[in-house]
Amino acid sequence: MSQKKLKLADIADLAGVSKSTVSFVLNGHAEKHRINADTVEKVQRIAKQHNYTPSVYARALKSKKTYTIGLVIPDLANMGFANTAKSLEKLLRVAGYQLLIASSNDDQQQEMQVVQDLIKRQVDLLLVASAMPDEIFYRERVTATPVIFFDRTFADSQFVNVKTDAYRATKALVARLVSGCDECLYIGGQDLLSPSQERLAGYRAGIEQANLLPNQTLILSRDYQPSSGYELMAEAVNQLGRVPHAVFTASYSLLEGVLKYLSEHHLLDNSIRLGTFDNYDILDCLPIKIDSIEQDSEAISTTLFAFAQQLLKDPQASVETAVIAAKMHFRRESN
Repeated sequence: MSQKKLKLADIADLAGVSKSTVSFVLNGHAEKHRINADTVEKVQRIAKQHNYTPSVYARALKSKKTYTIGLVIPDLANMGFANTAKSLEKLLRVAGYQLLIASSNDDQQQEMQVVQDLIKRQVDLLLVASAMPDEIFYRERVTATPVIFFDRTFADSQFVNVKTDAYRATKALVARLVSGCDECLYIGGQDLLSPSQERLAGYRAGIEQANLLPNQTLILSRDYQPSSGYELMAEAVNQLGRVPHAVFTASYSLLEGVLKYLSEHHLLDNSIRLGTFDNYDILDCLPIKIDSIEQDSEAISTTLFAFAQQLLKDPQASVETAVIAAKMHFRRESN
């Protein structure tokens, strides 16, 4: 019997008890059903001795749940999303759930496809950082599966939303970055995405707080690819005829492109002020000081987990938006 996977009936035979008794013991209901300590000890010992694990399929059939959660993110290589996924996986695993991760590659058609694939796998809930400009697809096509949007959220949403307070953090960083300075270039991502809009709004507010006049020609955006950071930086230098006095990038990936351009053209030194949304530890090791904003991945994943638990218990739970404070990393001396 040790050569095959044990079933409840096998353990019941070995222990000389009923299948119901084994089920109660292994599911932690022995005390409720007044099963004596010797029987509990015998059943647990046999189960451990034969490395018994309950069937996920039987559990799913009984509870009408698959104990799987779908996570859809735009980029598997993005450290912010990767850190959130790592924290979420641990929380869900401890709670008995498996996390299935899919990437949209920031493509709306691919996002619809991976969401439909996860629904076919009957995930109990979806956690989505969407590439969509709105939530119409989810309202019309994802009606039987609870959805939580995070990072990229929607106004007047019919779903739970969890996001970083990008506006407040960007405003604070930009205001500090341009203190005593006369200009700041903004390099951003897709305009239709909520994080892009909030980071740009924070940039504008920071410029205003520093008493600088707004300059639309210093606001450039495309997408969050490093190549876009490189090309938009080149465009700004060509337009100005020189390097901007200060630059804020709306993501670390855009900063990579900016740094590559400046390095290749021998323009990278401490005379230019740099700030970015997103934070990587490597920024602490660079000779040039770059201020950054770090999304609190632990707080985001903990909040997502809490909302997930609510929706798994009650799919009609109230719709809320949670806003998580960001962490600031000021590496440059203030002016």
